[in-house]
Amino acid sequence: MTDNASITDAFFALHHGLPRQGPGSDDTTRRLLSLAGARPEHPQVLDLGCGPSRAALLLAAEAGAEVAAVDLHEPFLDELRASAKARGLAGSITPVKADMAQLPYADGSFDLVWAESSAYAVGFDKALRSWRRLLAPGGTLVVTECEWTTAEPSAAARAFWERHYTLRTGEENARAATAAGYSVLGVHRQPESDWEEYYGPLAARADAADPASPGMAEALAATREEIAMRREHGAEYGYTGYVLRPVGPGSWPTRPETAADAAAVHAVNRAAFETEAEADLVDALRADPEAWLPGLSYVAEAPDGSVAAYALLTRCRVGGAPALALAPVSVLPEHQRTGAGSAVVRAVLDAARARGERLVLVLGHPAYYPRFGFEPASGYGIRPGFEVPDEAMMALVLNGTGDSEPLPRGTIKYPAAFGV
Repeated sequence: MTDNASITDAFFALHHGLPRQGPGSDDTTRRLLSLAGARPEHPQVLDLGCGPSRAALLLAAEAGAEVAAVDLHEPFLDELRASAKARGLAGSITPVKADMAQLPYADGSFDLVWAESSAYAVGFDKALRSWRRLLAPGGTLVVTECEWTTAEPSAAARAFWERHYTLRTGEENARAATAAGYSVLGVHRQPESDWEEYYGPLAARADAADPASPGMAEALAATREEIAMRREHGAEYGYTGYVLRPVGPGSWPTRPETAADAAAVHAVNRAAFETEAEADLVDALRADPEAWLPGLSYVAEAPDGSVAAYALLTRCRVGGAPALALAPVSVLPEHQRTGAGSAVVRAVLDAARARGERLVLVLGHPAYYPRFGFEPASGYGIRPGFEVPDEAMMALVLNGTGDSEPLPRGTIKYPAAFGV
């Protein structure tokens, strides 16, 4: 029987010298960096589970970053040292042999914590909790995670992943990020070409390997099974990049509404407004299958577990294309001006962003909604079909305009329950 150490050595032999140790591309790294927003001129970056780290090299070269690149496998760090020296970046990249679960850094040390294809080693939830302390004020966590991209994965795909790592859906991961105290600044589902950049060189290396060397037969079998799974079931799972920023202390816990919340949600809307119109609107939208989107009706919980605030996104259309309408947003009078409303709005917007939604419209107070990124909708060529002050009709682009599909323009068509 081949011992585990020989299999591990064979596995690393297959991977040494490869351009990537997981699905990715320079384009994806740049995209995630753009979603992270403004940063210092020379940001302090922690690259976790870096391997030979194409990401560290790009961040140092293109973002002017000072990068601490952490990995437990010294030969990968040696590869990174050589690459950094060859590119004139040795002074900007510090390879560090350390455990991602026991990092030797003080709280608030980094403007950017970066983890491409590595959080699985400690688990997504633990990574979110334990790495948050490392971020300086205004800092950002960028992490990629493999997740289900279909609601009904096949038995074969489930059996494969159950042996390796527990996958969740994007909505579940976005909720985990919100529960861990982050706001989701951006989400990027990695394209199939990112997998090809990883598996193409790996498959060629496997074809050239000697299966008679110690542990190699087992390493080759596992590698080929993984590549075959991707080829046959790649539409069912994929890597998604999350760009996360901690929200302030004392944030309200939020979650999607459940069937048991309907009466409490009605009561919150009734108490927050002068009439029952908003409460009745939610009930009517809930009964409209063309408007209601499960998972985009959110509550914020008071310390006793009761519903303190509420926010709803439903399907509307702009020039015939799908968009989202944010309405209503409501907070019980006794919890107003406590952050409950902001927390539930951020949570439902994060959930929509994780679903891949692109555009949200809101008719609301122009002094309140810009804090979430809303801008006058007219600037995007979007207008309501009725007269309102221009500054009150606002739009938020959730997932950017970097893809080939332009944002829709034209007149907003609300669900029938709105009566407009």
